[in-house]
Amino acid sequence: MKQKKKQKKWQNSELRTLVGAVDIGGTKIASALFSRSGQRLFASRVQIAGSGGKEVLEQVISICYQLLAEAEKRRSCLVAIGLCVPGVVDPGTGFVWAPNIKGWKNFQLMKRLKKVIPCRLTVISDRTAYVLGESWKGAARNKKNVVYLAVGTGIGAGIMAEGLIIHGQSDLAGAVGWMALTREFKPEYARCGCFEWEASGGAFARKAAELMASCPEFFPVEKSRPITPAEAVTELCQAARNGLPQAVELVEEIQDYLAMGVANLVSTLNPEVIVFGGGLFQSPDLFFKTLREKFKRWAQPLAARQVRLKLSALGQEAALYGCARAAWMMIDEHGGCCKKEHH
Repeated sequence: MKQKKKQKKWQNSELRTLVGAVDIGGTKIASALFSRSGQRLFASRVQIAGSGGKEVLEQVISICYQLLAEAEKRRSCLVAIGLCVPGVVDPGTGFVWAPNIKGWKNFQLMKRLKKVIPCRLTVISDRTAYVLGESWKGAARNKKNVVYLAVGTGIGAGIMAEGLIIHGQSDLAGAVGWMALTREFKPEYARCGCFEWEASGGAFARKAAELMASCPEFFPVEKSRPITPAEAVTELCQAARNGLPQAVELVEEIQDYLAMGVANLVSTLNPEVIVFGGGLFQSPDLFFKTLREKFKRWAQPLAARQVRLKLSALGQEAALYGCARAAWMMIDEHGGCCKKEHH
């Protein structure tokens, strides 16, 4: 009898509300629960299904139901789930284009999820998630004019102006890897853009491997197997720190391209903060400290003095926080409630 009264009291009381966050990456899917204040209450990470397509969709659905169950365990109500994808979200149709996931070109992600997930949903690009996360709980907290520059395998930017995310006509705003930074056009630029080809983490790995192959006297390499991109980067970074002229020259080349790209963003957008994330900035002594001075040579002087350059405070978690922020923003705009069938 006492158990029934206790259960009835819980059902009639106001439940704490939570949102879910699902970061769909090229190799993994991370998920979490967040409170209104930004407290993370649960987190999970799984490898993404290599076959892509429907199998990844089923993974995402399973993860969403896991979040619903975890909220229920905490006697809480999951009112919304924010998801992000490594690509583009069409604002008109809700279709997603994620080139790193097989079969996700013009993929009807929102339509398929809404059929089976019993709470509000929102899907954004990972670029948008990064800048939302860092401006909510990260290095740009409470700032309204923010750029998040991700320099990893590729280069992309999340852009916030006056507190609003800049999406562009087709959610392609922030594809800054395509910025033209040299007069010479190389055929490779047609594939990914000048900035990305010359200064991304992938570009550094490629150039490092080429330099090591051309200078075997400085870089003794095991002949039984090809050197991996990660090994090439590690070797080159250490060689630059040791003062090897060829390595220093390559690092300075990457620095110069980064400086020009950042200067263009500063002069065009006049942000309060630019937050830097991605694999390249795991070596901040080589690519961040120098950048803070080098970009000023190219940028509009007043804008350059006003902007602050910061490393990401959230790291790999930035997208999760951004997904949660997007979910709370949707609830604030459209409302949300708990349905009995959730529990």
